[in-house]
Amino acid sequence: MSVMIHYSAIVDEGAQIGDGSRVWHFTHVCSGACIGKGVSLGQNVFVGNKVVIGDHCKIQNNVSVYDNVILEEGVFCGPSMVFTNVYNPRSLIERKDEYRNTLIRRGASLGANCTIICGVTIGEYAFIGAGAVINRDVPAYALMVGVPGRQIGWMSQYGEQLDLPLSGQGDVLCKNTGYRYILNGNQLEVVST
Repeated sequence: MSVMIHYSAIVDEGAQIGDGSRVWHFTHVCSGACIGKGVSLGQNVFVGNKVVIGDHCKIQNNVSVYDNVILEEGVFCGPSMVFTNVYNPRSLIERKDEYRNTLIRRGASLGANCTIICGVTIGEYAFIGAGAVINRDVPAYALMVGVPGRQIGWMSQYGEQLDLPLSGQGDVLCKNTGYRYILNGNQLEVVST
């Protein structure tokens, strides 16, 4: 395998891009970026210097992944979604030493046009709905919508909403994977059967 880089893309010397990854039209990857295997960077994507993108992530068109953002394996970033890295930006005040770390855990999906405010952690397999604004940590498997983002349910690893209450007790079997999802309070545990 090899890396496919469209002729209109710019990949700065020193950038690390894993085998089988694809870099599409008008994308810019900065020299310090570390990109895993099998990653797709869509049209007009920007990847900063202090960015780590795990294996098999999909970054759709018009997404900028700024410094201090880490995407674990299998993260989906929908078209035109937004990351930030400074909490209170001003053009006239230099704040590059105030970047806040943002961590998107394995398998999470970030819907089209959503905004992730810097300094948060999105739990594994969480699902952020299109247009949502996330300004606080999100639990694993949580389904988040709205401005500001609020939890309205739970999602399976397969990407379907689970028939569980927001909190309390419950369990449900995913018909697609056979995994059992057990809710205890406001924590969801996954057990393979």
